[in-house]
Amino acid sequence: MQFTLTDNQGAWFDTGATLFGTRSLGLAVTPRTKLASLPLSVDTLLNGDLGGGLLNLPLLNGDAPLIGSLGVNVNSLLNLDQLNSAVDAAGGLLGFLNPTIQRAKTQINQLGQQLLTASDSSAVPLSSLPVGLDLMRTLNEVAALAPADLSLAPKAKFTVAAPAAASAHSVTSLIWPVGAQPIDQNSAFIGNAEAGLTEPGLYAWVCKIHPYMLGAVVVDDPLTPGLDFGKKLNVNVKGGIVVPSSADVVQELVQKFFRITTPDNWQVYSNTQTKNWNPYYPPAPILQYDANEQPVLIPSLDAYYNSKFNEGVTLPALTQRPSVPGVGELWVDTQMEKYAGKAKSGAATRVDVQNWTVTRKVALPQINLNNPHNMWSDRDGKYIYQTEWFSDRLTVFDRTTGKLVRTIQVGPDPSHVMTRPDTDQLHVAINAGNAVVELSPGATQIDRRILVQGPGQTPAHPHAHWMSADGHTMVTPNVNHNNSTIVDVPSGPIQEAQTEQLPIATGMMPDASKYYVANFLGQSVSCVSLDGPACHSDSGTNVGYKAIDLWANYDMVTGATNGSFGGLPIQIPVSPDGNVVLVANTLTSNIAVIDTKTDKVVKYLPCDSGCHGINFGAKRGGGYYAYASSKFANSLAVIDTDPNGDGDPADATIVGRMVLDSAAGTATDDVVTAYNGMGGQGVLPYPIVYNGWVQNATPEMANQLTCNQLNPINPGVCE
Repeated sequence: MQFTLTDNQGAWFDTGATLFGTRSLGLAVTPRTKLASLPLSVDTLLNGDLGGGLLNLPLLNGDAPLIGSLGVNVNSLLNLDQLNSAVDAAGGLLGFLNPTIQRAKTQINQLGQQLLTASDSSAVPLSSLPVGLDLMRTLNEVAALAPADLSLAPKAKFTVAAPAAASAHSVTSLIWPVGAQPIDQNSAFIGNAEAGLTEPGLYAWVCKIHPYMLGAVVVDDPLTPGLDFGKKLNVNVKGGIVVPSSADVVQELVQKFFRITTPDNWQVYSNTQTKNWNPYYPPAPILQYDANEQPVLIPSLDAYYNSKFNEGVTLPALTQRPSVPGVGELWVDTQMEKYAGKAKSGAATRVDVQNWTVTRKVALPQINLNNPHNMWSDRDGKYIYQTEWFSDRLTVFDRTTGKLVRTIQVGPDPSHVMTRPDTDQLHVAINAGNAVVELSPGATQIDRRILVQGPGQTPAHPHAHWMSADGHTMVTPNVNHNNSTIVDVPSGPIQEAQTEQLPIATGMMPDASKYYVANFLGQSVSCVSLDGPACHSDSGTNVGYKAIDLWANYDMVTGATNGSFGGLPIQIPVSPDGNVVLVANTLTSNIAVIDTKTDKVVKYLPCDSGCHGINFGAKRGGGYYAYASSKFANSLAVIDTDPNGDGDPADATIVGRMVLDSAAGTATDDVVTAYNGMGGQGVLPYPIVYNGWVQNATPEMANQLTCNQLNPINPGVCE
């Protein structure tokens, strides 16, 4: 997907931006009557030209340097030269001797002088400076003499078309200034869409199908110091909130925007040596407003975020390995890897969990494998079923050799795949559609399409579904409907279940008594009962539904209040024995541990940037490991959720970490050219050890499992 900024006279300027990559930020200027003002270039923001090379200036003796000590032009650093130019343009209209113009020019110069002793990493309330609020009042008077011309208000134009896009996408407003109109499409599309930019401030959009595809524009009022984030912003989380632009939730989301869309900000680990990691941000001055609507100037967003988020750290060598091996092998979709022989990114990566080495990369250049997202295997372990999330295909390859078996068209943006434990048929969620497609074993043909919505409804866009152990019940999270569908698989009837905002993934108890839904924008987990009230309220009674708030320890304006919190939750498996739920959180780079006996978060475990994929596999000798991958780090974490075997997940811990890079001895079908090991999304341990699947394990795999692992919810048969 590409986006362009335009006005009603034609092209405003072309960002050349794909909504994933280093050019996903645009900058436009509010048009004012007869006031000439050209937009700044997005290159200026991203390449660090503002401020005379402020990008990643080192801290001095652990303290942020003062603006006056940076040795750069203050007017350029703080964007005051642009402000002076805008006031000069107004002076050309009103007369250069106009007292308001003269006062503004004097006060702009005074502001620059008074900021010389401010820290470059600080947020400076303009009320703390003698001239600060006086200047803002004067600029308001100038602005009133040159009002905004909304007939020339810029627009963001979104284009979904080949060859840049091979499938459908959607555009939904994530952040926008109060007074502006959001966009939220009814369904994924191919073609063009537009969003008006009528108010100065920060605008950001997300694709609900692929929610790390992001675009943003800062619309700057030329008659303000710095680049405007706006006074109050709508943020499309928790059902929709309004916060001051300085709110912590805005900073968290903007910081993650630049973590996601700038590959140089991704975490690159090594198995053998430490690595420096110092994310960078536009070194631009930003004007925000606090809860009292008072202006706050950030001299350099780069310095401010490096200080606020304690960045500029040393990543340790990933030498820790579990003391007890796993069973079988692990497959991880390293979706961001670039290859010499194909245009589209991604490969399936195999890890030997006995010796913890990367043994194979399956990139399938002959079919241009397109953003592999999630996997499953058949009953005999012969195949890997691989979804291509940015395409319309499911691909099948040989689990042992990595050789291509077949591809089959299933519908736009297939996301997750699972088999039916009873028939070994496949179910593939059509993320940009309205159904889950059922295919015959081996994916040789489509048997039927199972609708997950009622007649006449807009497409539900199901993402990460889950199946019951008997194959009779399937649950889907419907990102476009903010609900979940419960499907009677043999006969087809459906019922809708409550969730919170943008449900994206599910995990089911092994006895199918209840299931859990990760609500990506709801910042919560829904517990939904399937067999009578099975969710546990905070008072201890059983209820049909419970929303587990991941922001219980978070204030959206001021930040964390009492310990850790989770945000932007994605994959959410339930352990095969039903004791624990793990939730991968992309915003907060951690994993929430939920005790299924209380349906409460009992702890958080650290994860890497873009924490995303997580799934359970067998631990040798009994118990389970969970394997966690991250989109914007080349790492894999191994978690033991019950190291002492007492059934209490409060002692869950990380027992190993490693990189997912190809190395000497890794079998490959193409050459990695960039982002080695990056983009961890779908995670598939083999053998599959969930109830319903583990009973069908091949003799080779079953012989490596304990009796309790073969009977995960009926351990009594093993006594």
